[in-house]
Amino acid sequence: MMDRIDDGLEIKAGAGGDIAQLFSEFSTAFEEFKRTNDQRLGEIEKRGTADGLLEGKLDRLNRVLDGHKAALDRAQAERGRPAIEGKGVGLPDGEYKEAFSSYVKRGEEKALQTGVAADGGYVVPAEVEGEITRLMTHLSPIRAIAGVRQVSGAVYKRPITVSGPQTGWVGETASRPTTSSPTLAELSYPTTELYAMPAATTAFLDDAAVDVGQWIADEVNAAFAAQETTAFVSGDGVNKPEGFLHAETVAEASWAWGKLGYLATGQSGALPTSNASDILIDLVYALKAGYRQNASWVMNRKTQGALRKLKDADGNYLWQPAAAADGKASFMGFPLVEAEDMPNIAANSFSVAFGDFKRGYLIVDRQGVSVLRDPFSSKPYVLFYTTKRVGGGIADYDAIKLLKFGVS
Repeated sequence: MMDRIDDGLEIKAGAGGDIAQLFSEFSTAFEEFKRTNDQRLGEIEKRGTADGLLEGKLDRLNRVLDGHKAALDRAQAERGRPAIEGKGVGLPDGEYKEAFSSYVKRGEEKALQTGVAADGGYVVPAEVEGEITRLMTHLSPIRAIAGVRQVSGAVYKRPITVSGPQTGWVGETASRPTTSSPTLAELSYPTTELYAMPAATTAFLDDAAVDVGQWIADEVNAAFAAQETTAFVSGDGVNKPEGFLHAETVAEASWAWGKLGYLATGQSGALPTSNASDILIDLVYALKAGYRQNASWVMNRKTQGALRKLKDADGNYLWQPAAAADGKASFMGFPLVEAEDMPNIAANSFSVAFGDFKRGYLIVDRQGVSVLRDPFSSKPYVLFYTTKRVGGGIADYDAIKLLKFGVS
């Protein structure tokens, strides 16, 4: 379904379509956005204010760009989706996969001894678990850029050096003074249960053409991805991962381990009134060079729309669309990741994050996704209680910086 605006452009809302065509339409929309914004900026420079019609058109064009980007993402996900069960005939666990399919379709439990106990469901075949993880990586923006560790236990504990040992240069025959020991801290990442409960009719399950592994992956991955992304951004750590925005924050000038540093815009709920891009440049260089080379921006769609209007001193737009259909938009030369769970711009909000999330945030996946078949609770539907265990938290407090839309 598409909504047409009065500029002759369309807001894409559905999947499908040729990727090259979608990318071409996206590029056309961005060129129109730039022309409109240049006109708006010219009016502000001449008269101190812009025509309300231009402001409205710019907002609509922002929605057009967002719609085209969403359509591109969905089309790429559809194109990259492989089949599962049809490829499993010659694999070592093919017998288990067939037994798992029988369990899902008819409730037969024979030959499933390698799964978990019947009262807790059965572990999905490895290919299905891998497909669920792959789809979540595509849909969950934080998972796509964070560090990921797979574990077999309930808690992953990681020692980390807060301050390294003292070092120095000495001559060949000079004495070697005793160095101080490194300061160590332990970070703990408990895994907690994430669940979804897709439903199917018995007629659907009886269809011989149904690929139950792909069906389960399709049904649960979007629900899993949405829930875990919220937790990775703002989770409080109670029965869920702890999000990076839940960490204690401190002004960058007073940064210390265990806290995330931030820079303030100096304006409550807004960017600076003049030279707005300067604070963003400062945020980039608040990050050490070792982190900066792999850094990404993280913000939601509305914040991205506001920053799209910014230019540098030479009149170039700081936001740039992807150079190819399967690429990412960039901001100030760094990849931009859109996470809808980031807060909108408001008084004292932390609406923009910048950092090396591969080193800064760790996601812990416990091996195994289990499925419990329930044909009784919602007749005539069969419910599938599907669970996986996930943990997460900050791994390096120096690798992520925040922009605070506040006075200080």
